[in-house]
Amino acid sequence: MLRVVLTHLFLFLIPFIAYAFWLWINKKAQTSENWREGPMAWLAFAGVVIVATSLVLLATFERSPEGKTYKPAEIRDGQFIPSHYE
Repeated sequence: MLRVVLTHLFLFLIPFIAYAFWLWINKKAQTSENWREGPMAWLAFAGVVIVATSLVLLATFERSPEGKTYKPAEIRDGQFIPSHYE
């Protein structure tokens, strides 16, 4: 679960990282005015769009095989049996 949260947090922060990189490349990062007066709402909106898109794509392409039932991993008679589809 932590991996999923960190992945989506990183996806949300991509626009902010790109904006910081753009400020650094253009030598405008020396003043904090660019951050205070910058497009924070647009960056947050872009981050939300990226996260929503990733969730939609994940739900679309991470489906189980047709007609198969997922069996979670278990320990049976001291043996580890990995998860699989039946």
